[in-house]
Amino acid sequence: MGTTVYEQEVVADGPKDTSGFGGHPSGLTTLFFTEFWERFSYYGMRAILVLYMAAPVEQGGLGFDTVKATSIYGTYTMSVYLTNLPGGLIADRFLGARLAVLLGGIVIALGHFSMAVNSMPFFYGGMALIAMGTGLLKPNISVMVGGLYGKDDLRRDGGFSIFYIGINSGAMVAPLVCGYLGQRINYHLGFAAAGVGMVLGVIQYLAHRRRLAGVGAKPASRSDDVKTPRQPLTEQEKRRLMAIGLLVFFSLLFWAAFEQSGSSFTLFADRQTRTSLLGFDFPSSWFQSVNSFFILALAPVFAWLWVRMGKRQPSSAAKFSFGLLFLGIGMVIITIAGSLISTGPVSPLWLVGLYFFHTVGELCLSPVGLSTVTRLAPARMAGLMMGVWFTATSLGNKLAGWAAGFYQDDAGALLRLFGITAIVALAASAVLGLMVPMIRRLAEQPQQEKEL
Repeated sequence: MGTTVYEQEVVADGPKDTSGFGGHPSGLTTLFFTEFWERFSYYGMRAILVLYMAAPVEQGGLGFDTVKATSIYGTYTMSVYLTNLPGGLIADRFLGARLAVLLGGIVIALGHFSMAVNSMPFFYGGMALIAMGTGLLKPNISVMVGGLYGKDDLRRDGGFSIFYIGINSGAMVAPLVCGYLGQRINYHLGFAAAGVGMVLGVIQYLAHRRRLAGVGAKPASRSDDVKTPRQPLTEQEKRRLMAIGLLVFFSLLFWAAFEQSGSSFTLFADRQTRTSLLGFDFPSSWFQSVNSFFILALAPVFAWLWVRMGKRQPSSAAKFSFGLLFLGIGMVIITIAGSLISTGPVSPLWLVGLYFFHTVGELCLSPVGLSTVTRLAPARMAGLMMGVWFTATSLGNKLAGWAAGFYQDDAGALLRLFGITAIVALAASAVLGLMVPMIRRLAEQPQQEKEL
C-alpha cells in the first residue's frame, strides 16, 4: 500500500523537540495561538447567539421564542462539530492537516463577517460557513498537536492540556469582548469582532508555519492506493477502535449536559441570576467566561500532575469517569439554584460553582480524550477518528439544545430539566467506572503495555 507522507509523520519518533512551552515542541506554540483565536471567534459569537435570537426585534434581536432559539442553537453547534468527520477525511486523503487548518480559518472568518450583516440570509449563511470552516480546522489542528509527539512520549497528555489553555484563553476573553459589544452596543458588532479574531489567528498561523514543518503535510501521490486496497485492520487495531468507541459514547453524554452553557445556562444567567457585583452591573454573557477562567487556573495544574505521575496516573477511562462525576455535581448545584428562583434572582455564585465543577470534569475528560484518540487510532485513520470524536461532541451539542427547549422560568420546570441531567451524569460515571478494567484490556498492546 502507498503510505502518505502525512501518515509517516504522525507516527514518527525522532529526537525530541523541547524548544516550546515548558519543554514541549515549538510547533505547539503556533497551534496554541491559532486555536486561541479560533476559539475567540467561536465563543465570542456563541456568547450572544441565543440572546440575539431570543431578544425582541425592537432591542435588535430576532424575536424568536425559547424553543426555536435553542433548537437553532443546538442544530448550529451540532453542525460545527458534525462537519469534523468529513473535514478529517478530506485532510487525510487530499489536503493534509496543515492546509486544511489554513483554509478552515479563512472560511470561518468569512462566516463571522456574514453574520455581522443585518440580514436573515447572511445570518444563516454565516452559520453554515462557520460550520464548514470549523470542520476543516478543528479535527486537524488536534491531529497536528498529536503529531508533534512520538508514540511513547509521556509529554503528550501534558501537551494537550497546554493546548487546552490556548483554547480557553480565547474562550475566556471572547465573551468579555464580543458579549459586551453585542449586548451593550449592537449584536452585529459582536459578530464582527469574532471575525476579526479569526483573521488574527490566520495571520499568526502563516507567520509561524515553519515550526510545523514536521507535521500535517499534504499527502503524497496516492497512485499506489488506486492499484492496491488499503491495509485491513489488525485485531489489535479493532480492539483499540472499540475502546475509542466506548469512550466516545460517554463523551457524548458529557457534552449533552456541559454544552447547555450557551443555551439553558445562559438563559438562567440572563433571567434568573443577579448580574451585579459590588455595585458593578455586567452583561449576562460574561458568565460564559467563568469556565474558561477556571480552565486557565487549573489546566497547568492538571498538565503538571499527569507528567508528574507518569505511568502511575489514572487510566484515561478512569479520568473519563471522574469527569462525568464532577459534571453531575455541577448539575446538582444548578438544580438547587433553580429551586430558589421563586424568591427572586439568585446569587451569581451558584453559576460560578456550577462552572467550577464542570471545569474540573472537562479537564478530566476533554484533553485526555483528544490525546487518547490520537494515541490509539491507526495512523492512517487519525483524521477520521478525530472526526468521530467530534461527531460525539456534535450530537452532544444537539442534545443540549434539545434539552434547553424545556427551559421555563419556573422552579418546577428547572428542577426537572437540571435534575434529570444530574441523574444521567452521575449514573454514567458509575457505569463507566465499572467498565474501566474492560476498556484497559481492549487497549493493551501484545506486550501487555497499558495504553489506557
